[in-house]
Amino acid sequence: MYDYKLVEDRDVLCIDQKSFFASVSCIQKGLDPTKVKLAVVADTKRQGSVVLAATAPLKALGIKTGSRLFEIPHRTDIYIINPSMRRYLEISVAISKIALRYVPPEDLHQYSIDEFFMDVTDSYHRFSKTLHAFCKKLQLEIKTETGIDCSIGIGSNMLLSKVAMDIEAKHTSSLIAEWRYQDIPTKLWPIQPLSKFWGISQRTEAKLNKRGIFTIGDLAVYPHEYLKKDLGIIGVDLHLHANGIDESRVREKCKVMNPSICKSQILMRDYRYKEMKVVMRELIEDVASRVRARNQLAKTIHFSIGYNEKGHVNKQYTLENPTNLEDDIFKVIDYFLDRLCDTTALFRTVSVSLTQFVDENDTQLNLFIDEYEKKRKERLAKTIDALHRKFGKGIVSKAVSYTDAGTKNGRLGLMAGHKM
Repeated sequence: MYDYKLVEDRDVLCIDQKSFFASVSCIQKGLDPTKVKLAVVADTKRQGSVVLAATAPLKALGIKTGSRLFEIPHRTDIYIINPSMRRYLEISVAISKIALRYVPPEDLHQYSIDEFFMDVTDSYHRFSKTLHAFCKKLQLEIKTETGIDCSIGIGSNMLLSKVAMDIEAKHTSSLIAEWRYQDIPTKLWPIQPLSKFWGISQRTEAKLNKRGIFTIGDLAVYPHEYLKKDLGIIGVDLHLHANGIDESRVREKCKVMNPSICKSQILMRDYRYKEMKVVMRELIEDVASRVRARNQLAKTIHFSIGYNEKGHVNKQYTLENPTNLEDDIFKVIDYFLDRLCDTTALFRTVSVSLTQFVDENDTQLNLFIDEYEKKRKERLAKTIDALHRKFGKGIVSKAVSYTDAGTKNGRLGLMAGHKM
């Protein structure tokens, strides 16, 4: 279908640090991450706290990322510790510096704290005779200097290197796997379920399944014009990726065209509808405060909730008048929650994000809005934000009083024991 002679065949590496958080924590305590059962937990004092990382021996017991503290067996041979983000960042930077011995900065892309891409097309031959020998050399240096094992996917482009690392390299004894264009029919196309493939979410997988697409091979031969009609430009990208084509280059740094501010929460237990709304309100207060700190207003609101069993609700809404006030945002989300959610169900995840920002001073005058009242509320909210930063969250509360004439006045209340 596609002529691979017309696309670049580069030497791109995708490098992932194995069980990074757990491994760093083990090494910090003088333990062997390949033998010790250790879990890094967000807060060891809360039984509902989430497991952020686990070593392979602990994963063998069924404990993995996303498990809860109360699910970990009470055994003397299991270590449970809090995260040490500063140490994680130090090790991540140290590993990146090792990689920069072999490529210029423009040929390295840090994908996450424990994963990065290297384009070694023009450089690996200066240090090793073969690409695999270079990868082994890099693995050994990272292991020797930091104690961290890493898996490496080799590909003709960023996509193939990433999928090679995720699907094959992590499960081989050498922790190295190579996928080229000629390997696409035998290695790429058999992948299923679709959500195992980089860039396909469970939601997109469900949409594709309804069209009879269950493997990457099915996606590769599905008419791209139908995918474009159903999914837009994303459908075209999925068709190209299913055929192993990715024209992005490590040197072409991604520019964020539409940044967002978001907050999500995995609930520590099954929450009822009204309880979930309380958490949603707290998330909205956080993101609204961050927008105000930037002296901006948000036009588009997106929220998502997940049921304790299968299923979730997503909704995006663009405001006619941008805002940075939590009451305005909550009013919109509350409206759609009441209409889209099963109020009798139990909930486990909540998230909210704001995007399409405009500067506070760039908004147009709206004759149907009390601009004076709007500005007063924004000033009050910023005052509360400043007090929160100074005294801590929860120390300030908004109260409402009424004058003799029945008009409403907002005022601030400061918890006892604190002086302004």
